[in-house]
Amino acid sequence: MDILTSLIGNINDILWTYVLIIMLLGCAFWFTYKTKFVQFRMIGEMIRLLGNSTDKRKGREHHISSFQAFAVSIASRVGTGNLAGVATAITLGGPGAVFWMWIIALLGASSAFVESTLAQLYKIHGYHSFIGGPAYYMKKGLKQPWMGILFAFLLIFTFGFAFNSVQSNTICAAFEEAFDISPSLMGTILTLLTLIIIFGGIRRIAKVSSIIVPVMALGYICLALFIVIININHLPEVIELIIADAFGWEQALGGGAGMALMQGIKRGLFSNEAGMGSAPNVAASADVTHPVKQGLIQSLGVFTDTLVICTCTAFIILFSEPATTEGTNGIKLTQMALNNEIGSIGTIYVAVAILFFAYSSILGNYYYGEANIRYITSRKWALSIYRLSVGGMVMFGALASLDMVWNLADMAMGFMTICNLTAIFLLSKYAFCLLDDYRMQKRNGIKNPVFSKATMKDIENDLECW
Repeated sequence: MDILTSLIGNINDILWTYVLIIMLLGCAFWFTYKTKFVQFRMIGEMIRLLGNSTDKRKGREHHISSFQAFAVSIASRVGTGNLAGVATAITLGGPGAVFWMWIIALLGASSAFVESTLAQLYKIHGYHSFIGGPAYYMKKGLKQPWMGILFAFLLIFTFGFAFNSVQSNTICAAFEEAFDISPSLMGTILTLLTLIIIFGGIRRIAKVSSIIVPVMALGYICLALFIVIININHLPEVIELIIADAFGWEQALGGGAGMALMQGIKRGLFSNEAGMGSAPNVAASADVTHPVKQGLIQSLGVFTDTLVICTCTAFIILFSEPATTEGTNGIKLTQMALNNEIGSIGTIYVAVAILFFAYSSILGNYYYGEANIRYITSRKWALSIYRLSVGGMVMFGALASLDMVWNLADMAMGFMTICNLTAIFLLSKYAFCLLDDYRMQKRNGIKNPVFSKATMKDIENDLECW
């Protein structure tokens, strides 16, 4: 197992150093420029749309709402990356990694907009809801069915298996630290709970997520804000430390700046998933009048995840200064930091918080895989095998080492991201056209823009749901 972990780690070093950082930042800069900084200029519209999206459209009760789609995607985004991932980034890349997490979120929100808008554009009718995502826009938009199948397999492995093993591993580590519950027992409980929920389908997942996500996120943010307030005198020092560590001469000469950049982008991508191709799978299922609406809402999810929740965790850790403690990493570092701020109850609080954060991610991750299983085949037995396999990987994650599950997740999401970024770069002109149409309708006084496929004559026949 140690040899396999080391091999996967070496593959990750090559993949992230020479390919992914260039692709992620290059696409994010390009999309930001071509959309005229949509993630900043239209943030007010994002919030307005989210507020108006809780009601389903009349006569469309079988489809999930825009807010529910947002909640499921946040369920996947807000998880282990926010508590354990941030701690790992600071441990390996230093405080400067937090700065690069901010940058990848600010720029990557444009990638989230493009991929989710395209998913809406090319969605198709499913049994109980709309379905879509990268596999569908690769097939219908790029006319490359093989690429869609490749992406579907990559996503199924990444989210259904690799990422869910990370979530399970983190929950079990936190509960072992807080309550001395063995990973095997906690893994068994998680596996059974996961199987019960996922055999209920997307509407049950959407219902559970729309309740859990706001509660868990607000609770954690309130605690973090309390800690920031009581440490307000140290806030300028922490911000200065983050920026100095990202650009300092000492770090540059020692190679630390490069490590901060890599860890920040890695953990930022793991957390907010902008450009990875995951959120579009659930964004496509929302019932909206214009594809741009869901693109904007999914962009807001990137900000919510990284700029708010990940920053909360980073501040908690850096205020308490346990980041240099040898042998402490992942969720246990976050527990130690919180203990330094609020006492021994911190370990218990983090364990409970990570249960909600990571378990909701397991549900969201599962749905991404289900959507792509349905893309590959309509046979019910295949979906049943997938559901049982997800349960098996939840159990595997409970028993595997921290390094093993994180290295596996990094490698899987790396290949998946390369595939998706290639597709959305080639199809991005359609997202830009849709954004122009949306803005034009808003300028003409239309409060609720409606898209008609007749406005895109060259691809009109490829658009099933418009």
